[in-house]
Amino acid sequence: MGLDQYAYAASEIKAEDREEIGYWRKHNRLQGWMEKLWEKKGRPHFDSLTNPLGDFNCQPVELNLSDIEQLEAHVEGKSLPETSGFFFGDDSYNYEDEDLNQSGGYYHKETDLEFITLARKALQEGKKVFYDSWW
Repeated sequence: MGLDQYAYAASEIKAEDREEIGYWRKHNRLQGWMEKLWEKKGRPHFDSLTNPLGDFNCQPVELNLSDIEQLEAHVEGKSLPETSGFFFGDDSYNYEDEDLNQSGGYYHKETDLEFITLARKALQEGKKVFYDSWW
């Protein structure tokens, strides 16, 4: 068990043309950032039948270009919010990787930036971009 996070591009939220453009495991800071975005957008796609507690679990959030740009600024600035949860693991900025620690990066930075690039491309192609997680 643990926090699994996915990003995908598709024509619609539950479309069959879904293409995975990001995957993370226990990147709790990204989860916290996405949860704040979901709340700011009014908790879209919330389903009380599948999620009676009302938390940000199995609740997709759509990202537009402005969201992607804001995420990029937080990734580059290493300012994703500290986030904890029972299944979330240790702080994702504290994962150890000798090469990354020497350059001032963090473990998920490369994956985050790759997702941002793929998300921009998908949006330019007229697709929608979604983030979803399960814990």
